[in-house]
Amino acid sequence: MEIVANFINGQRCYSSSKNTLPVTNPATGHVIRQVTQSTQEEMLQAIAAAHSAFPAWSQTPPLRRSRILFAFKALLEKHRDELAELIVSEHGKVFSDAQGELTRGLEVVEFACGIPHLIKGEYSANVGTGVDCFSVMQPLGVVAGITPFNFPAMVPMWMFPVALACGNTFVLKPPAPVPSAALRLAELLKEAGLPDGVFNVVHCGNEAASLLTTDPRIQAVSFVGSSAVAEHIYATASAHGKRVQAFGAAKNHAIVMPDADLDATVNAIMGGAYGSAGERCMALPIVVAVGDDTADKLIARLTPLVKALRIGPGSVKGKEENEMGPVISRAHQQKVCGYIDRGEEEGATLLIDGRNYSVAGHPEGFYVGGTLFDHVTTDMVIYREEIFGPVLGIVRSTDFESALATVNGHEFGNGSAIFTTNGHYAREFVQRVEAGMVGVNIPVPVPVAFHSFGGWKRSIFGALNVHGPDGVRFYTRMKTVTTRWPAGQQTVSEFSMPTLG
Repeated sequence: MEIVANFINGQRCYSSSKNTLPVTNPATGHVIRQVTQSTQEEMLQAIAAAHSAFPAWSQTPPLRRSRILFAFKALLEKHRDELAELIVSEHGKVFSDAQGELTRGLEVVEFACGIPHLIKGEYSANVGTGVDCFSVMQPLGVVAGITPFNFPAMVPMWMFPVALACGNTFVLKPPAPVPSAALRLAELLKEAGLPDGVFNVVHCGNEAASLLTTDPRIQAVSFVGSSAVAEHIYATASAHGKRVQAFGAAKNHAIVMPDADLDATVNAIMGGAYGSAGERCMALPIVVAVGDDTADKLIARLTPLVKALRIGPGSVKGKEENEMGPVISRAHQQKVCGYIDRGEEEGATLLIDGRNYSVAGHPEGFYVGGTLFDHVTTDMVIYREEIFGPVLGIVRSTDFESALATVNGHEFGNGSAIFTTNGHYAREFVQRVEAGMVGVNIPVPVPVAFHSFGGWKRSIFGALNVHGPDGVRFYTRMKTVTTRWPAGQQTVSEFSMPTLG
């Protein structure tokens, strides 16, 4: 059976470890390949390769680095369907969703291609008599990324295109359930002309991955995953003197006002709640309906649509594409169903039950049907915790202020949305909601690549967000230079603070 290799110093490398994990197609439940959990020594080899490659890569002119990324962009477009099929086979999301993931990642590559402009720095002439001042933005060194299963191509491309464009070298630790996309991206980077050692991929467990947070050659760590792990990585890597951007869990809300266009709102909610089987950090699992009449009308429109969801394999040839695929694993399927059990026990009204869902011809697939709860309250586990599955809960609220208080009372602050035709409520929501990414009549407000992605509260640990301007700032450090040339040198010593006037 195929074993997914590492990519170290420009070459496919098979681990010497005998510890392998199955890579399963979630749609069928069948093992399709294996991935080896590499040793600490192999992780150190990758770090050493990146460290050795850094001096030459960091001195490569930004325009030349940009041209390599342009070539990489062209290869991504050429191999887009191949990459999408690879993602579908390991993750289970539907083909068009996998293509959408690649498009959003490709947009970050396009942004990074503008790196000569993005790192121009600043210049001020004559800040004092004969004195000029300028700043330069320089790369950090070796940087690392640890990425989640739900976006095996997009989330790494949130990180490495900007990091590489800025002149850093990179070590990526992909998730074990979906390892193949990262390897293919590494091969395409090499084909685009990236020098050996600049980008490395190591499949490993926690012990080897921990080196990315402690090895002194690593200068920065980017992470996306659960809040508990994000906080641990932030604390550990920061204690070892590294920059960290660590993105954690989410429980995104949408307030639906009585004046909202309900037909458009329902269509938006369906995609936000059930797209990618709810396995998105920007999924929409909670709707706060303002007024019982609004809630009742929403439920009346949602119910037939949820029941009619086309659920099945992500890749279908010659047939109408499914709207939702399976969840990632048997264990996660059981976890999501356990949350549905808990919601019933705590008194939420289960309107549509996604447990025990089966797809004809794929009895071993990891499917959960679309699930809808009403009368969810803020003390319930299904409200407080991130389910990461196709489960939508309706919270009823009396007015805008109480709805906003509900949203702001949650420990996570990743994304939030409001559906309304009233400009006043929209503006109030944008100004006062405690979330990093906000949508107005947009269910999944993921910023475009030239803006930055990141939440608030326990959805993020670290000061800088990913891609966009924050991504450039994260992967560079500024050096400010003040110069005076011989004709303007001082002739006496000065012991007070220089004012340069």
